[in-house]
Amino acid sequence: MLIAQITDTHVKAAGRLAYRAVDSAEKLANCVAHLNALDPRPDIVLLTGDLVDLGRPEEYALLREILAPLRMPLYAIPGNHDERGALRRAFSDHAYLPQEGEFLHYALEDYPVRLIGLDTVVPGEQRGELCARRLAWLEGELARAPNRPTVIFMHHPPFLTGLANMDWQNCHNGEALGALVERHRQVIRILCGHVHRPIHLHWHGVTASIAPSPSHSCAFDLKADASHDFVLEPPTCELHYWKEGSGLISHLTFIGDYGGRFPFYDAKGKLID
Repeated sequence: MLIAQITDTHVKAAGRLAYRAVDSAEKLANCVAHLNALDPRPDIVLLTGDLVDLGRPEEYALLREILAPLRMPLYAIPGNHDERGALRRAFSDHAYLPQEGEFLHYALEDYPVRLIGLDTVVPGEQRGELCARRLAWLEGELARAPNRPTVIFMHHPPFLTGLANMDWQNCHNGEALGALVERHRQVIRILCGHVHRPIHLHWHGVTASIAPSPSHSCAFDLKADASHDFVLEPPTCELHYWKEGSGLISHLTFIGDYGGRFPFYDAKGKLID
């Protein structure tokens, strides 16, 4: 199974630029074309939050238009830039999304890996949170299938990254999630967004990772007084390859043309020097 992860697309409507600098709609369109052209093509796409920039209906309408050419199923969860009601209405044809209740949690059962989408949004705030109600829902879901390999995907990372310009708005109460996954060893990965950089660590016995944005990147700066700047780096998304016996293997895939492919062995198997 091949899972594509797209995150932090920050689509704006009416041709507006994100942060007055980035055509995030065009960046997402390029990402969709890139995923469709991959061979093998991903089986599904996970959209891990901040799908649009201001949570407005016209932004979601453009988002759906850009995503329409995708040739594989997609599953979305909200980020702090999203608005739950507008997202629900825009994706009302997506049966996996709950149309009632406060949170947009769900579990996907029909794939070789069980996938659980977790809503970490705190309306009106940039930080995320895992409150007692959310954690209780997750524990109940994990208890229902203790022997199935499971991936949790969420927007806000529940751990600190060392990037001070983003760590202040991570997922609060993350350690409670860590204690929970220690009790449920079927969890093989936690996939996050929010930070706009590729980051991986071993956390509470499970690999946790953050995918980069196909639009714009958070500046890499480990100083305590780092400014909150974005930079334009080569656009990327992540691919997570599941194979029984091998686990979940992750790859960055760069969007765009960087000179094309060329062989390093000739037709007789001799190394080209």
